[in-house]
Amino acid sequence: MPDRETNRTGKPNDGESYDVAVVGAGVVGCAVARRFAMAGARVVVIERGADILDGASKANSAILHTGFDAPPNSLEQRCIAAGYREYLEIREGLGLPLLNCGALVLAWNEAQEKALGGLLEKARDNDVTDVQVLSRSEILAREPNLSSALRAGFLVPREFVIDPWTAPYLYLLQAMGAGAEVLRSTELQGGHLAAGRWQLQTSRGPLQATLTINCAGLRGDLLERSLLGESSFRIKPRKGQFVVYDKAARGLINSILLPVPSATTKGVVVCPTIFGNLLVGPTAEDQDDRSEAALDEQVLQGLKAEGVRILPGLKDQLVTATYAGLRPASETKDYLIDYRADKNYCLVGGIRSTGLSSALGIASHVFEVCNKAQADEVVCGLPSALPLAEGLERDWQRPGNGGIVCHCELVTRREIEAALQGPLAARSLAGLKRRTRVTMGRCQGFFCSGALAEITTGHFSEPLAWRIDQDD
Repeated sequence: MPDRETNRTGKPNDGESYDVAVVGAGVVGCAVARRFAMAGARVVVIERGADILDGASKANSAILHTGFDAPPNSLEQRCIAAGYREYLEIREGLGLPLLNCGALVLAWNEAQEKALGGLLEKARDNDVTDVQVLSRSEILAREPNLSSALRAGFLVPREFVIDPWTAPYLYLLQAMGAGAEVLRSTELQGGHLAAGRWQLQTSRGPLQATLTINCAGLRGDLLERSLLGESSFRIKPRKGQFVVYDKAARGLINSILLPVPSATTKGVVVCPTIFGNLLVGPTAEDQDDRSEAALDEQVLQGLKAEGVRILPGLKDQLVTATYAGLRPASETKDYLIDYRADKNYCLVGGIRSTGLSSALGIASHVFEVCNKAQADEVVCGLPSALPLAEGLERDWQRPGNGGIVCHCELVTRREIEAALQGPLAARSLAGLKRRTRVTMGRCQGFFCSGALAEITTGHFSEPLAWRIDQDD
């Protein structure tokens, strides 16, 4: 597959013209770019970060949701349902892993138990009709390590765990295979509509586009204001902190453990990851800062205590990592997708915790509301990515891999070098982590950072060796 990134180290040609400019390369932006490019549109993706998924999409619980608990007939629910279906349709062709574990919605007190009936009714209204009420003893038979404080619950058998980073990475690679171009480390600084076309000014020079789609996530309202002169909504960042337990903890559960959601949050989830760990989180903390998601030790201790309350065996398990991310919450609970035909502009905003599940559905909805006619679908080869899921055959098991560099996650030199080359090559340590899982294991890069500094020399705008020296 050719590298379609425009002048990777330079800037796009002045006045380069496109049918569609997608601003933001999070999971939604990647899916939207794929949908339009595969329909024959000439697409450019503008991403201010050094790598894709550097914003809200870098941190989530990686659950493929059915949308059973979404407000019935809301835009969010419709996009989740459509995105869920399409993900299952395309995943085998793209080699995307799926952990078929199902989810249990659990009640721990009387109020939560009373709320289960409403959730079951909502699930059926959302056409998730295979939910199953289980007795307390049936739940404990499925999950014997749960706390004895459990009161009741039900099973959602088609809730799955997926790889949260490889999916959007492949969406964008597929878009590039259909002709889309990607500009990373490129900030959209402003623009205006003239004679029916957007004249966009970027940090790498001007370009033109007929349609501009705002998928800027945490900065979506700021981008809208810069383009239209005012913003129709306001982003209020919501921080979520997570605790990741060592792979030994994975055997404590068989299913995703979901709480009964409150009016403001879906609550703390305990779930397996596709990589063989166990995850507890997220929290829900509103803040003003759009870029920093600082960890709070007191909050993390409370999160671990919540995990132990649900799953007492976690008390004796080691924590591999903690992390935090920001969700682009807005003043409305539903998604904000608003096509302005008079402005050749479409807002895709307020996509919070369900964006991974709904991204493909959002992309189809945006394509429809923008009244884009389907041209001859672009036929392109299916992209592929490194197999990272636990249980799949990995590169360390094959000959000629150059040796294992990251022993915690069994990442080889050949895998790292491959991720540093070709379309969407990793341009930061964070991007390399998401493509290979290097430094994400038990030692968090303590033993492999020296080798990584050598291998990545010349590939990152902020050299890894410099980062290590600064940390010392």
